[in-house]
Amino acid sequence: MNRLAEATSPYLLQHADNPVDWWPWCDEAFAEARRRDVPVLISVGYAACHWCHVMAHESFENDAVARLMNDDFVCVKVDREERPDVDAVYMTATQAMTGQGGWPMTVFATPDGTPFFCGTYFPRANFVRLLGSVATAWRDQRDAVLRQGAAVVEAIGGAQAVGGVTAPLTAELLDGAAAQLAKEYDETNGGFGGAPKFPPHMNLLFLLRHHRRTGSARSVEIVRHTAEAMARGGLNDQLAGGFARYSVDGHWTVPHFEKMLYDNALLLRVYTQLWRLTGDRLARRVARDTARFLADELHRAGEGFASALDADTEGVEGLTYVWTPAQLVEVLGEDDGRFAADLFTVTEAGTFEEGASVLRLARDVDDADPAVRARWRDVVGRLLAARDTRPQPARDDKVVAAWNGLAITALAEFQQVAALHASPDDEDANLMEGVVIVADGAMRDAAEHLAAVHLVDGRLRRVSRDKAVGEPAGVLEDYGCVAEAFCALHQLTGEGRWLTLAGELLDVALARFAAPDGGFYDTADDAERLVTRPADPTDNATPSGRSAIVAGLVAYAALTGETRYREAAEQTLSTVAPIVDRHARFTGYAATVGEALLSGPYEIAVVTDDPAGDPLVAAAHRHAPPGAVVVAGAPDQPGVPLLADRPLVDGRPTAYVCRGFVCQRPVTSVDELVAQLG
Repeated sequence: MNRLAEATSPYLLQHADNPVDWWPWCDEAFAEARRRDVPVLISVGYAACHWCHVMAHESFENDAVARLMNDDFVCVKVDREERPDVDAVYMTATQAMTGQGGWPMTVFATPDGTPFFCGTYFPRANFVRLLGSVATAWRDQRDAVLRQGAAVVEAIGGAQAVGGVTAPLTAELLDGAAAQLAKEYDETNGGFGGAPKFPPHMNLLFLLRHHRRTGSARSVEIVRHTAEAMARGGLNDQLAGGFARYSVDGHWTVPHFEKMLYDNALLLRVYTQLWRLTGDRLARRVARDTARFLADELHRAGEGFASALDADTEGVEGLTYVWTPAQLVEVLGEDDGRFAADLFTVTEAGTFEEGASVLRLARDVDDADPAVRARWRDVVGRLLAARDTRPQPARDDKVVAAWNGLAITALAEFQQVAALHASPDDEDANLMEGVVIVADGAMRDAAEHLAAVHLVDGRLRRVSRDKAVGEPAGVLEDYGCVAEAFCALHQLTGEGRWLTLAGELLDVALARFAAPDGGFYDTADDAERLVTRPADPTDNATPSGRSAIVAGLVAYAALTGETRYREAAEQTLSTVAPIVDRHARFTGYAATVGEALLSGPYEIAVVTDDPAGDPLVAAAHRHAPPGAVVVAGAPDQPGVPLLADRPLVDGRPTAYVCRGFVCQRPVTSVDELVAQLG
């Protein structure tokens, strides 16, 4: 009997009609395995995963394969986005056994959850042979299987352990990390490494902050080159905005077409901060279009942001997005069709399957002649209208707390920078204003949803769907990303309740997730016990739990002046510093927060009756050093510690600048404020 029909996870629901007798992750499944004395087959994936769909079609929908699975195993299906703790434990085991990981992940475990054989995708013939081999080994070589499982648990316990060498995250260490990234940088194509090539958003955020602290021209050039290469490549949707998960090649041409909330949130921050720093028009446009993608395509009214758009459309990857020259002519006519083919690098040979091409921007349009820009915008609008009539990829409507936190922070930053650069003379001023309005609504919707639905009895839940919260408990990254988001929202709105909520989340994290060495576990001390307690300190597709919680601690300490949160952040970063020193590419968010701590961070309070229009506020946002917090509003506003006991000077709007809890004299002119922030 398949038991997934009542699941809240879209991924599990995709498998609810399989002939496999799937169980969700639950104690009852393992009890059933003990009763039957059979191994557990744990299959882990997520809704937007292309190869998860392939394995499902080949094996899990096949009656003969399902009979083998049902006869010899208890089969458990896990959504990695809903249960990142389960995923982390078994992914560590898979990497330990095979040297690599990925999804779908296929794990064979004892009835107590101990993994003894792990892999990823298996073609049907291979999977059938594997099922037979594992079943035979369980019956005839049980002692060897159990010894193998014990060895795997010992290995992953060591890999996930807390404790070990600690060191302060110093300026010298961060300078070394920036130098290491520069050495590993792809000078030709931008980014780091070869195929498949992932957007290095957290490393780019670190390099932008490193540039602000040191003036390193090399750091900002790496960001500009990579940002332009990604934006003009197939990774970026040239019609509707939004970035795909990764490029299957080393030069950003053909993407793996799924679009993840976390990638787009983190990339929005990169392009927003690059725009803020340089005024670059391409960065401005891409930030705007990414914000619009989040608000239009992933936001669910009255809820938060959905997790992802699928890689496949009707079982075909890229079906919605690719074009041939003939299709361009059919939509645009001969002249504009040739113009679009040339501009978007659509050729007869194609760059994708069956002669189709992924749209890439061959030339600069942001600084082109006004007539060229007007024609480009017209072509984009007509192609998008035609594309909207095609079948569309499915959307994973699951709301993940951590990823929504990343999106809220990104949209808050975007709105601040958009306000700084607003000009009625811009040719697309109305479009920008419209995007800011809808992005603000989506951001507030998501924050209200997290506060009202995901917070249950003072604890954070990981997921929700259709306004109903799921059972999985929040993990460390949820607490960190949501706390950082609430701090960002507090700065944007001046509302004290967001800061209060952030403090409550951080207090839970300190009480329930902290480790004796100053680090953190990824799960709470009262969470479900797995074969090992995960504690991964590295930043991968998203910030690690440690990096996320440190970001929240640093922002909250700066906004409240409560030093114990800063001390906790410094202690936690000391557990990551040795990894920053050796593996800079996998500690980008930790290094980003480290730059904020080195910078102070600055605490800037602007006392004014006009927080939206006061030049002091604009100057504070424009010139704020890395990681600074900025709050503006009337004196002694309830719930806003940075405005407490800070009056107007001579009746004029006044800026108060502190750094690391040491304050400078209040100033009333923009020039004086800029000098203090320099």
